[in-house]
Amino acid sequence: MSMMKSPPVDVGVEPPPPCRNMEDTGLSKVMMRDILLKTMFRSNADTVGQLERALCLPSRVTQELIDNARDAGLLEAMGTLHATSGNEMAYRLSDQGKARALDALAQSEYYGAMPVPMHIYAKQVKRQSIRNIQITRKQLTEAMGHLILPPELLDHLGPAVGSGRSILMYGPPGNGKSSISNGIRDALGEKIYVPRAIEYSGQVITVYDPIVHSAAEDQVDDPLSLRRTSNAFDRRYVRCDRPTVITGGELSLDMLDLVYNKTARTYTAPLQLKSTGGVFIVDDLGRQAEPPQALINRWIVPLEESKDILALQSGEKFEVPFDTLVIFSTNFHPNDIFDKAALRRIFFKIKIDGPSQENFLKIFALVAKKKGMKLDEAALVHLLKRKYPTIDNVYANYQPVFLIDQMIAICDFEGIPYRMTPELIDRAWANMFVKDETIVH
Repeated sequence: MSMMKSPPVDVGVEPPPPCRNMEDTGLSKVMMRDILLKTMFRSNADTVGQLERALCLPSRVTQELIDNARDAGLLEAMGTLHATSGNEMAYRLSDQGKARALDALAQSEYYGAMPVPMHIYAKQVKRQSIRNIQITRKQLTEAMGHLILPPELLDHLGPAVGSGRSILMYGPPGNGKSSISNGIRDALGEKIYVPRAIEYSGQVITVYDPIVHSAAEDQVDDPLSLRRTSNAFDRRYVRCDRPTVITGGELSLDMLDLVYNKTARTYTAPLQLKSTGGVFIVDDLGRQAEPPQALINRWIVPLEESKDILALQSGEKFEVPFDTLVIFSTNFHPNDIFDKAALRRIFFKIKIDGPSQENFLKIFALVAKKKGMKLDEAALVHLLKRKYPTIDNVYANYQPVFLIDQMIAICDFEGIPYRMTPELIDRAWANMFVKDETIVH
């Protein structure tokens, strides 16, 4: 049930400082030079302005990199100015530069934005840690404004979200565990900085993913302007909303490992690394092919030590920061799918139950109003006194939307105005449950 809500306040985090020279990038000169050559070989970028945007470096660092490559005989100035690029000097690869670019491409097809070394990225993760957020009752209430929740549930959710620790939400299906997870994501509000790629041991791991990361506006400077607003932070990062990764029954253990592209010879970050600084939601826990206990065991070290262990193709293992609010959501009772040691490692356990009859009626009335259907006393009495006793008066949050949508579909089919009657309640109810019977084949 959706209603308008105020956008969360973006209080901001400390940005990664811009690079003043090649040394500030933390990368080796050889790696930077190879990425420059590959970028020029694979794209049309040939001026400082074009290359600084492609490499995500400030112009002075880009010029330093070009000069370095020219001194090595890999680049040469074309001796012409680009009228469309602020009369900038154009450059091209020398024969030696082309040979070096091809050799570098054989090692790795990665080109474009300079990666951020892992140790530098780890410092930025600390600056924008999910555990640094301060969330108020007002923020959480506004983010959950589209849901009818008992006040005591927010009493439990608030400290859990504010801690940035793991949360297990459990309870019967259809009561909004997924919606609550999304509300938690909305409550986080502020923007953080996500690296386009990170570097470890000479290997490039791409992190920024437009599907996962919602980028804020990208600033592009006028090359003729003296004021360079885009250099307010290291452009190797993208300023984004705190990311959210949602997985369900498709989650498998290998999705939590580095993905190696044999053709491009580069790596893609696994889901939990992409969600750093944000939320990782494991929905429908217990429906995956992997046993829930195995999934939890995979998370034990990250949850306890705030670091994860990944492995390169060579077998070399290395640490990456683990700074994610992990939300597990399940329809099973925790004791049925976890042992006590696993449960102990999940910091908060919150039961999401069905609504009381009073809250059910509130939700029903709100949904009916939104969908343009007038409430009918006889129909409601029939629903509460005749239908719900047949299922032991067990109410669920999904039921008002389901029943009203069914009645609307029937009215549309019959060509009658939207209405609520005992007969329509019966017809809608018949579609909500499947009758227990044996089907003969």
